[in-house]
Amino acid sequence: MPRSFDLSADSTASVEQIHSAFSDEDYWLARLGGFGAGTATLDSLIVDADGTVAMATTLSLLRDRLSGLVTRLSLGDLEMVCTETWTPIRGGQVRGKASMAVPGAPLSVLGAALLAPAPTGSQLAYSTTVEVRIPLVGSKIESYVGGLLAEQIPAILRFTTEWVANNR
Repeated sequence: MPRSFDLSADSTASVEQIHSAFSDEDYWLARLGGFGAGTATLDSLIVDADGTVAMATTLSLLRDRLSGLVTRLSLGDLEMVCTETWTPIRGGQVRGKASMAVPGAPLSVLGAALLAPAPTGSQLAYSTTVEVRIPLVGSKIESYVGGLLAEQIPAILRFTTEWVANNR
């Protein structure tokens, strides 16, 4: 049964600054280099005329750095395909969608985000659903992945805030 997780995080960077960073290839390369338990490639980055940013990455996750529960999904190292789309909407807000999947494994992660102006910068509200279709241990893996996301999403926003401060 899928598990849903909600979280929020604040940034001193504005919505416009963060959205601008999302459209910059240097940002994504720095972000991919700063996170992960393996190697990552930026497969595509598309910025549409309306400001929508769509990116796709592939993360090679090294088996020896993964939880024992997660390694039950596969006998070798894992590849995770991730996509994010960020679209400007009314009121100076940006709506995000994210997905993560491990090809050949019964794991999927879908996320929805709203980046909105806040008195001291911006606030990210994030909701994600993790589903692992493995009897008996699936819910444990879902909780593990949800816990990782609860740590990583605020860490990514902190990284983005620092990147904006140093590069914009």
